[in-house]
Amino acid sequence: MQQDKDNKGSMTVAEAGRKGGETVRNERGREFYETIGRKGGATVKAERGRSFYEEIGRKGGETVKAERGAKFYEEIGKKGGDRVKATRGPNFYEEIGRKGGQKVKKLIEEGKRAARAAMEKQDQAQGESTASAAAPPSEEGPGRTE
Repeated sequence: MQQDKDNKGSMTVAEAGRKGGETVRNERGREFYETIGRKGGATVKAERGRSFYEEIGRKGGETVKAERGAKFYEEIGKKGGDRVKATRGPNFYEEIGRKGGQKVKKLIEEGKRAARAAMEKQDQAQGESTASAAAPPSEEGPGRTE
């Protein structure tokens, strides 16, 4: 009993947190953390907006790049790509490439249509101002009597 009193307070906060987390994981399972993480993320997004996550992601990425170098991202990207290829098969990349290409093609077409519409609108506006400037003055008008 005396030994328990002597050890009291010898555990760090980090160790206590880790121990508590392991206990919860063993009792409730990994899915519990996934669920509360999603709920917490949705709450933060609702309160702070998407830009908050973009900013902290950028800052975190810069920190990791400074600590580990750009090569680190190449390595984890390759690992992730190999993992996706192993789980989804090599045709997966062909499929998403085709979908991405179709999306880009659609966006380009929409951009061209919008540009044409803007040019037509601009041409119409210039045509109207040119037509009104070139129109001869009317013989009849206020203050003119014959």
